[in-house]
Amino acid sequence: MPYLPGDQIMDDRPSINNKALKINLNKYIYGTFAEIGAGQEVARHFFRAGSASGTIAKTMSAYDKNFSDTIYGQEKNGQYVSEFRLHKMLIHEIGLLEKRIPREQNPEKIFFTLANTVATIDFAKRYRGHGWMGIRFQLKPNQEYSEIILHVRFKQFEARLQQEVIGILGVNLVYGAFYYHDSAKDILKFLYDYIDHTSIEIDTINFSGPTFENVDNRLMSLELVRNNMTDAVMFDPSGSNIMPSRILYNKNILALRGSFRPVTKVNIDMLEKSYQVFIREREVKEENTQVIFEITLSNLLGIGKEGGKIDEKDFMDRARLLGSLGHTVMISDFQEYYRLVSYFSEYTKKQMALCMGVDNFLKIFEEDYYQSVEGGILEAFGKMFRNYLKVYLYPLREKKTGTIIQSNNLKLNPRMKDFYKFFKYNNKVVDIFDFEPQYLNIFSREILSQINSGQSGWEEKLPKGIAQLIKKEKMFGFQP
Repeated sequence: MPYLPGDQIMDDRPSINNKALKINLNKYIYGTFAEIGAGQEVARHFFRAGSASGTIAKTMSAYDKNFSDTIYGQEKNGQYVSEFRLHKMLIHEIGLLEKRIPREQNPEKIFFTLANTVATIDFAKRYRGHGWMGIRFQLKPNQEYSEIILHVRFKQFEARLQQEVIGILGVNLVYGAFYYHDSAKDILKFLYDYIDHTSIEIDTINFSGPTFENVDNRLMSLELVRNNMTDAVMFDPSGSNIMPSRILYNKNILALRGSFRPVTKVNIDMLEKSYQVFIREREVKEENTQVIFEITLSNLLGIGKEGGKIDEKDFMDRARLLGSLGHTVMISDFQEYYRLVSYFSEYTKKQMALCMGVDNFLKIFEEDYYQSVEGGILEAFGKMFRNYLKVYLYPLREKKTGTIIQSNNLKLNPRMKDFYKFFKYNNKVVDIFDFEPQYLNIFSREILSQINSGQSGWEEKLPKGIAQLIKKEKMFGFQP
């Protein structure tokens, strides 16, 4: 890393001004700031810190769309606050920097561009706003560029405060890229330096390029949830991070929660049979339906001496298996189902459904489950069953008697029976009758035990190709 005079006097956690000054004093770092829309605050910190002439080649601020279009081109879909727009800005500005600053006269310079495109809260305060921010940078002259791209959602209700947060976030991003580049986790953690966690949410982040060739962006997304930077993150079947709003907005959503350790035939049967019921709902259009496999953070915690810690390999194994089956995966911090439904409701008012086994369904009628909710179970259910939510109930077979348990013979606490009837008779709970009886004897915890103990016979209880992948990659403690 280029040497910075005065490094030894800097604090472990320098102020925002000192971070900007440290960048400005580094004679090797040289770049541009491009900010369009409402996020025109980052460059100001570097100018105010002093000695900016050695660092800033140019700042560009285009609030008007016509000026922005002249520079970066028009967006056919009309979306200016987008990842695509941000990429165009980063590529364009780095290209100009390379073209206008002769390398032969500046052989030791390392270039960067910080860009953002932001929409803050509207005048009526109905839309809080969001933005994309990224940095394209190098650590050695003539090195291929690396990138950090992130998406933020604002939680504040004043445009001025939102703009201030963007300014601080931008300084933290530039500083992290150059001084924490050896650890993507540290870059991420220090993005919130001097920012209240309640003011913004970072729901998507991607690292790329030679500096981060060993970084798995799925683990970085997991860090977002673990560090309380967001409530949920999502991955497409290929394992790439995706912005939740991109696939949830205005969609019919069918979600299946589980540990998926490993994913079994009963999980897939639950989903497939629920899906067939879901797409026949009057308000559901199949082409507008999104299926989600959701894992809560509590289901990722280790056991034994690793208790309370997230087993990252275990997480990766589960995500890879679900992705290999072509499914979208969501990791959330929602222990209670009503919080999951509330999250989906931020993006859609369309019909939603949860496919759920009887054992999990019974747990949501336990009052102790809602001790942290001010209004208790009544408030939780009021939030959960709004916006056309339904529960598709997958049956359970009692081991002792062999009885099939469905919605009509659930064993509830007597206090909950009348409460349950209200939802049952209002068609909020729908039984899955077309299930595969032989799958009712499949339990993932038993399969996991068989894998760990080297037993055979578990392979046939998993979807096609899953057992082979577990063996090949030595997942879940498998030993050949």
